[in-house]
Amino acid sequence: MKKLVCVGACYLDTILDVPHYPGEDSKLRATNLHVRRGGNCPNTLEVLQQLLKRERGGHHVKPYLISCLPSADAPATATVVGSFGHESVVDFTRCIYRADHTEPASSYIMRSEATGTRTLVNYNDLPDMTIDEFVAAANEVGDDAWFHFEGRIPETTLQCIRYLRQSFPKTRVSVEVEKPGRRGLEDLAAEADVVFYSRSWAESKRYQNGQQCLEAQSGVARRATVGAGDTFIAGMLFGLLCHHEDWDTEKKVQFAVQLATRKVQQDGFDGVGAGVM
Repeated sequence: MKKLVCVGACYLDTILDVPHYPGEDSKLRATNLHVRRGGNCPNTLEVLQQLLKRERGGHHVKPYLISCLPSADAPATATVVGSFGHESVVDFTRCIYRADHTEPASSYIMRSEATGTRTLVNYNDLPDMTIDEFVAAANEVGDDAWFHFEGRIPETTLQCIRYLRQSFPKTRVSVEVEKPGRRGLEDLAAEADVVFYSRSWAESKRYQNGQQCLEAQSGVARRATVGAGDTFIAGMLFGLLCHHEDWDTEKKVQFAVQLATRKVQQDGFDGVGAGVM
């Protein structure tokens, strides 16, 4: 059985739709409020499990999440796990549960109807994953797996990738290079087999278009509105794992773009996979 391990932060998102961004020290009534589970890797896994359930032979891929969560018996942890559905195929046993914490990492997202842009404020009191904690989880997963890293903490992530290269040589690695100005991301890209670059990161490097970025770097990806980039990555990982031989690179990218386009047209991730398969 193929194994896919996604390593990244898990958030509970509070999303406020507002007519326009409020000024400092002002009041504004929101037009909509929505609370849902977020985080790049969890979002990717939510979409990916939809695809696997519809794919003939998809049950031959076992997805795992490695993320720092509150204590195992905290209501917030139950909310996170429950957000994947009662019949989820995602394995949470390699998550790192912080026994002394009850609150999850939180993200507050304000979406402006006037401009179509969003502003995020994050809060995370959970201690970050250490290399020793990752090693313990990776040893339980074993060799011949695909590890996908969000790339939040480049120094630790680089240690994780190098451990995999040394201990499990058959392992494939993909990383996200997303946040402009975050040091160490290019070091991660140099170690990975597949790299997903964000548009904001590419623009911060003064690349004029995607082709220019790819000529200077490696990998392919564009990130758009909330969740579209995570959905694109789900589509690419699905193609790489389930259609490695019968889909060429162009087909994989086309499928991922189609999937992300579907996501842009709706809120949330429910049914995204059903629309393209």
